[in-house]
Amino acid sequence: MNERSLKWALAGSLVLNVFVLGAIAGGTWQWLANRPHATGGALRSDAQAGGQAQPQAQQHALRDAADQLSDARREQFAQTLREARRDGRAYIRSGRDGRSDVLRLLAAPDLDRPALDAALARTRNADAALRARVEQSVASFAATLSPQERAQFADSLREHGQWRQPAPKQPASQ
Repeated sequence: MNERSLKWALAGSLVLNVFVLGAIAGGTWQWLANRPHATGGALRSDAQAGGQAQPQAQQHALRDAADQLSDARREQFAQTLREARRDGRAYIRSGRDGRSDVLRLLAAPDLDRPALDAALARTRNADAALRARVEQSVASFAATLSPQERAQFADSLREHGQWRQPAPKQPASQ
């Protein structure tokens, strides 16, 4: 290898290494920035002190619906969701397998429409069964709350999870 090709190889290696390090740093930053519960409740402290909490990233997961409740209630809700997920593993697996079947059937050279429809139905049924399991667990959790806690929980559900409501549209000024 002559000196010129060695310089090009080193320059290419340097550019590649800088790119990889940047990707690692960016990925790490994104991962850390999107972990609101890893802050140990720092975002909640403002709300508990009477002020308005300003989360760094908009949270929409159903588990975040209990953020307005006490620490014990949040943990109880998280446990309820974990149990629902554990109980629904068969539905999760069935839905995942169904989606794989759908993609496999769509990619096939000849479209087998009856098999595709059956795979879609299996996936839809598994997803509906899992959703029903989660909804039942949320209802069971809500039954353990006081009326005030339940009202807070309902307000929070408007912002999080599958019951999220869109912001009301502002009337157009004329």
